[in-house]
Amino acid sequence: MIGLLLALGGLLFAQESPNANTADKRIVILGDSITAGYGLDPAQAYPALLQEKINAAKLRYTVANAGVSGDTTAGGLRRVAWAMASGADILVIALGGNDGLRGISPEETKKNLLGIVGKARAKNPDIQILIAGMEMPDNMGPDFTTRFKAVFPEAAKESEVTLIPFLLEGIGGDEKLNQPDGIHPTPEGQTIVAQNVWKLLFPAIRP
Repeated sequence: MIGLLLALGGLLFAQESPNANTADKRIVILGDSITAGYGLDPAQAYPALLQEKINAAKLRYTVANAGVSGDTTAGGLRRVAWAMASGADILVIALGGNDGLRGISPEETKKNLLGIVGKARAKNPDIQILIAGMEMPDNMGPDFTTRFKAVFPEAAKESEVTLIPFLLEGIGGDEKLNQPDGIHPTPEGQTIVAQNVWKLLFPAIRP
């Protein structure tokens, strides 16, 4: 039942960004609360900001925000097919932070990331995929943080997809760019997240 609810949640939360162009292609961002824009208006979350960049570049893509607060890579594996139910030409996988915070083994996180890639390719063999890297704070212990950080480049290399080195580059640990919980970006922080993704996304979608 939980898996079904998560899958339905993935479908419901795969919301199209406002002001999307009449698009020929679709970008799905499979993520957690950072992608969903926790604590913010959805228009301030980085998927909506990416849509603005796409519109400004006059590219015919629609961004679908498939972010679900609290989701893990296991949750993403269960709902990726639902998130892609309306089609997907590009998939951005922005999951793993909750895995780390819950102490899930990095090996399990990697296995789930590879599983998400596999399911996405089963739905669309020609899909382009990007995996966003995540990191854990030092208080998780040096062994865990090192192993966790390595999961994302390893998964990207093994599955031959594009790596976004660190989703929260320039934001993590900066009180001015995070909400009081120290985890979720402010609107200014979301702007930086959007730029981190755009650096790797734009080469994949430009003519």
